[in-house]
Amino acid sequence: MNTKFPYRYLLIVCSVNTARSRMAEGFLKDFFSKINLEVEVFSGGIASNARDGMLISMDAKLAMEEMGIKLSESALSRDLKKYPKIIEDADLILTLTNKHKEEINDFFNVDSKEILTIKEFAGESGDIEDPGMKELEGFRKARNEIIDCLMKGLNKYEF
Repeated sequence: MNTKFPYRYLLIVCSVNTARSRMAEGFLKDFFSKINLEVEVFSGGIASNARDGMLISMDAKLAMEEMGIKLSESALSRDLKKYPKIIEDADLILTLTNKHKEEINDFFNVDSKEILTIKEFAGESGDIEDPGMKELEGFRKARNEIIDCLMKGLNKYEF
């Protein structure tokens, strides 16, 4: 039996916020917009090399455009270590890897937060690999894996 979607503020976390988390964010924003559900979706990076202001990967943009989802031209990366409020406000945090979950727990007090990898959200286990340096085909593979997992997780809810 499906239940109503209980979340209103989702945060997607990866390493540097230029590819995987941006593709997941773009997909979820598009999904919620199409079903007219008010859910805020944000993303950010948590790795030691995460920086504010990096451009979103062109391959990530191209992979999403192939599906008809346009990632913002003006979007820049966000280093979550500088924005604790984003983590505080999130009622669901989805990470691309288990390492990202650990890093969030290292930096923030998130005992009351629901934090899952995208694969766990889908009822699976494992990580979604970084497509960096794998050309467009690697980004397509990551995109498809992200969307497949998100849809499996979303299908548990009534919309």
